[in-house]
Amino acid sequence: MKPFFRTFFSLVLLALAPVLAGAQVTVRMSDDPVDVARWIETRFGKGQIPPFSFVYGGKHSSALLPRWSYSSTKLESDDPDRIEYLYAYTDRSTGLKVECRVKGYPSFHAVEWVLNFTQTGKKDTPILEDVRVTDFRMTYPHSGEVIVHHAEGNHITKNDFAPHSTPLVAGETFAMMPEGGRSSQGQFLPFFNIQTPGGQGVVVAIGWTGTWFADIDKVGDRGFALRSGMKTMRLYLHPDESIRTPSIGLLFWQGDDRMVGNNAFRRFVRVHQARKVDGKPATYPLSFSFNYRDPAPCTEYSCLTADWAIAMVNRYKRFELVPDVFWLDAGWTAGASDYRNGKSWANTNGNWTIDSTRFPEGLRPVADAVHKAGAKFMVWFEPERVVKGTQWAVDYPQWMLDKELPATDKSESRDWLLFDMGNTEAREWLQEYIGEMIEQNGIDYYRQDFNMEPDKYWARYDEPDRIGMKEIRHIEGLYAFWDYLLERFPGLLIDNCASGGRRLDLETIKRSAPLWRSDYYHYDDPDGYQCHNFGLSFFLPFHGTGILQTDPYSFRSSMSSALICNWKITEPNVSFFDMQARIDEYRRVRDYFLEDYYPLTELEGTLAGVKNYNIAAKKKKDEIIFLRKIVPGGADQSYQYDRPSDGTGIVVAFRRAACPDPALTVRLSGIDASRNYSVYNFDTGESVTVPGAELASGYVLTLPEPRGSMLLQYKLAE
Repeated sequence: MKPFFRTFFSLVLLALAPVLAGAQVTVRMSDDPVDVARWIETRFGKGQIPPFSFVYGGKHSSALLPRWSYSSTKLESDDPDRIEYLYAYTDRSTGLKVECRVKGYPSFHAVEWVLNFTQTGKKDTPILEDVRVTDFRMTYPHSGEVIVHHAEGNHITKNDFAPHSTPLVAGETFAMMPEGGRSSQGQFLPFFNIQTPGGQGVVVAIGWTGTWFADIDKVGDRGFALRSGMKTMRLYLHPDESIRTPSIGLLFWQGDDRMVGNNAFRRFVRVHQARKVDGKPATYPLSFSFNYRDPAPCTEYSCLTADWAIAMVNRYKRFELVPDVFWLDAGWTAGASDYRNGKSWANTNGNWTIDSTRFPEGLRPVADAVHKAGAKFMVWFEPERVVKGTQWAVDYPQWMLDKELPATDKSESRDWLLFDMGNTEAREWLQEYIGEMIEQNGIDYYRQDFNMEPDKYWARYDEPDRIGMKEIRHIEGLYAFWDYLLERFPGLLIDNCASGGRRLDLETIKRSAPLWRSDYYHYDDPDGYQCHNFGLSFFLPFHGTGILQTDPYSFRSSMSSALICNWKITEPNVSFFDMQARIDEYRRVRDYFLEDYYPLTELEGTLAGVKNYNIAAKKKKDEIIFLRKIVPGGADQSYQYDRPSDGTGIVVAFRRAACPDPALTVRLSGIDASRNYSVYNFDTGESVTVPGAELASGYVLTLPEPRGSMLLQYKLAE
């Protein structure tokens, strides 16, 4: 070989070495804001190894894709702030086609994509495995610490959604995944913010309502590596068979404060991800119930009758307490009221007919009364969990999945079946069945619960060399079911409940919101509700919870962008004046909970000097101990919602029962230090003028009484 060709060949081998070895793609970031169109075209362009990977027939995609046929199509978009592309890679030999649909949002410096695999050939494919929807290294021009700001998932405890900050350590993989087959159950929420050196970072959102994973490694002292996807998948595809994968969202941000990234993501969710009605982001409701769990020993609404429900609606209307929604939760189905024989809504799930004794004309008369009062009607369903012996279990056994259990297992869940959403016939029947119930009964909003862990059911029914297929089909079926309902009923909203907020991810927040974000069993513990709002608000603007009491401390602890009041207006010790005052206050401030969020107090931090947001949780008997770093002994909890568009905002603060100090000094964000502000106190009804410099550098809140609260609204002074 001549020297020239020997040198040329050596250079080619050197260039291809990472590809042949299956190494991660390196994305080199600069100090400039990310140009989304250029970022997409560069990472997914012809001849480039894309930022995802897989192993096919034992070979890594980085070695395969350069030899596969490639196409790139720019798609039409009905949103001026969204660009869309479809990239396709096809193996000429076996017929496997990989399509990557990519969306970019230039105004938010955000990009998202999802992969679909289709077998276009006439034979089964070789094994497809180790699919990573993200597989890249991201390096930066500055050296320093890389910190992952993340949050816990849902445990049904006070520390649900507790925020943490974890610095990456060389040689140690920071691994995240959920538990039980529900996307936000366990230690991790599928939203996290990676703060990198040089005042920038990226918020990552994973869209998969099953078992996802994300592994993050430190790369030198200038970056990180990210691998994510579906945790368990090793399968082949039949001819004409397709599967989808988890989706991924990346939002790039710049700034000294990582809350710049979190708030950019909250705005991104509100503008581009959330459910839209009439072309505008949906408003999730203020809801009232029908005397929750009344009377004892009835559970939920298992003793409710149509006459009593209508009377409740009329009673609320009589006292000028009409909410956005009247919410009928579990207990309206056949058999749920047979409490003398140990029956309840929980162990009769699968009897999806309306109790004809308590509701002889169905739910339509209740809906009519609700609509006449000027509100909407929301009803609870849980179609995926079916109890053995119920109507659906008996009539449609071919659509039910069971799980293998040891003989010693005596738990209630041994009697539960999983409705197979991956069965096309079953799913199409379900969507028509639920659709007809919604239409015939005048239901405006649909609440879907899911009180079981599906992963063991999926695993039992996977075929050999088709590992993960049951999970894929179930998740695809769930999305198709919800999409059907949203298309059939353009004004419909979906409340996403799975024992509370255990199914939160990038795909579900496009279609729904968690209006009951935790099944935390202390329903009368406002401190727990403060914790949940504190943590989940870092990433999501749309969420809600319940409230049983009418005192300001409890009520303000539950205030979020949505709220469900489980008051009992028939009890003699309840004041409708208190209810009116709470609702009036909430309506005046509720829109602020969608704006930029800033925590004003901290959990015990693990990282000194990372602004005021190096937040972690210290657990003790399933509780969070809040430690105040700004002023020792200050108020236990405080947060701010700021509206940059008009210079207004609110501050919500709490002094818990055991807190000895009435004073807390807070430093507000989004404040113009050169201007004066008018600060209104909802408790005193008084306004004071405060220099912006004082609000930004240290403003003292005084809560004289333990278990006290404060709600302030500020605006630029005239």
